[in-house]
Amino acid sequence: MSQNQAKKDEHKKKDEKKNPEENMSEIDEHILKRFDVKKRLGKGAYGIVWKAIDKKSKDVVAIKKIFDAFRNQTDAQRTFREIIFLQSFRNHPNIVKLHSIHRAANNRDIYLGFEYMETDLHNVIKRGNILKDIHKRYIMYQMLKATKYIHSGNVIHRDQKPSNVLIDSACRVKLADFGLARSVSSIYSGGEEGADPCLTDYVATRWYRAPEILIASKNYTKGIDMWSLGCILGEMLTGSPLFPGTSTVNQIERIMSALPRPSSEDIAAVCTGYGSSLIKEQATGKGAGSSLTSLLSCAPRDAADMVQRLLVFNPAKRLSAERALHHEYVSKFHRERDEPSLPSDVLLPLRDDKQMSVNDYRNKLYSIMAKGFLGSPQLRKSHSSVKTHVHTPVKSKSFQDTEVRHKKLITSADPKPRTKSKTLERPIKEFRSYQTIADKEKLS
Repeated sequence: MSQNQAKKDEHKKKDEKKNPEENMSEIDEHILKRFDVKKRLGKGAYGIVWKAIDKKSKDVVAIKKIFDAFRNQTDAQRTFREIIFLQSFRNHPNIVKLHSIHRAANNRDIYLGFEYMETDLHNVIKRGNILKDIHKRYIMYQMLKATKYIHSGNVIHRDQKPSNVLIDSACRVKLADFGLARSVSSIYSGGEEGADPCLTDYVATRWYRAPEILIASKNYTKGIDMWSLGCILGEMLTGSPLFPGTSTVNQIERIMSALPRPSSEDIAAVCTGYGSSLIKEQATGKGAGSSLTSLLSCAPRDAADMVQRLLVFNPAKRLSAERALHHEYVSKFHRERDEPSLPSDVLLPLRDDKQMSVNDYRNKLYSIMAKGFLGSPQLRKSHSSVKTHVHTPVKSKSFQDTEVRHKKLITSADPKPRTKSKTLERPIKEFRSYQTIADKEKLS
C-alpha cells in the first residue's frame, strides 16, 4: 500500500470517529431501534457491515446490510442461498450463525444479523507467525468437521478460502459465506423437464479452485471443497498461497507443475475436449514451477501428507471430509461423537438446479420470514435428528487458551517446556472484511 493511500485510510477512520451520526444515516431507523450499532467494520460493492449489540439478547453481533439484494437473478439467487443454507446448518458449532433477518424500508436492501467473529483466517495468516503448529491442526480439524456436516446434507460450499473462514481469539473457527453453495442431491439430477444438472455458475476465487473447475468440467463433486481445504492448509503451513495464478491458464500451469503427472485414465475421468488437451499439454511441459513436495519441505511430515492427499488431480481419489478426520494430522482432536452428520439432504424451498426469477426468490424469502424463520418444512426436516454431541466452547482471550484446553495432548506431542509467546497474547486486529461485502479487501 502506498503512503498516500495509507494517509487516506487514516483520515477516513478519523472522519468516521468524528461523525458517527453520519455513518448511522446509512442504517434504517427500525434497525437502530433493535441494535446498538458500535462501529462500521467494512464496506464494499455489495453492502456494509457494522459491529453492534442486540438490545434484546445483549449479544455482540455483526449486522450486514446487502444493497439491492434482488437487483438481478444472480444476486437474488445468491442472497436466497446464503440465508436458507445458513439457517439449515445453524446447529453446527463451526458454521457461522445467522441470528436474524430484516427487511429494509425501501424493500430492496436486506439486513442480516450474524454472530460476531473477531477476524478471518486470511488476516491471521497475513500477520505472520501468529499460528503455532497446534493451532493449525485445530483450525483444520474444525474446517473438516464443518465440511463433513454440509457434505452429509449433499451440499457443496464451492467458495472455501481463508477470508471465508472466520476465527476468534480462542481459535474457534466458523465457516461463512454460503452464497455460492449448491445442493448436489440426486433429487435434482433427473426426471423434471428443464432441469439443468450442470453447475456452471461457479465464480469463486481462482487460487482455491480445483483443476476440474478451471477446465470447465461439468461433472464436479464434493471433491472441489476438499481441494480448497488442501490449498488453505498449504497456505497456513507456508504463509502464502500455494497457487497464486494470474489467469485461468496460469493457474492450471502452476497446479500441473506442482502435482505428479496424472495418468491418461485420470485425465479422461476428469475432462474431455479442450480441457483434456490443455491438461495433457501442461502435464507434458512439467518442470517450470516448484513441486508440491518442495513447497511443503518445511512442514511437518503428517501435515504435508494431508495436503498431498487433498491436492490430487482426480477428485475421486482425494480424501473425503469424513476420511480426512481420521488422518494423523488431526488425530489429537478427532472424536467421532463430536463430528455430526445430517440425517437427510438439505434442499432449498425453490429448485436449485436452475435459476428462478427475481420475484420467485424475493417472494419465497419474504413468505418464509412472515411465517417465522424456522417455519420452513425443508429446514425442520434437516434438523429432526441431528446429533448434538458437541462441546460447549470455552470463552477465552487469546490463541494461547487453545493450548491450555488441550494441554495433555500437546504435552505428549511436544515434551519441551513452553514459554509464553508475546505474539499470541497480542489482541487480534478488529475484523475488517466480513464475508462477501468488503470486496476490495478480499483476494482478487
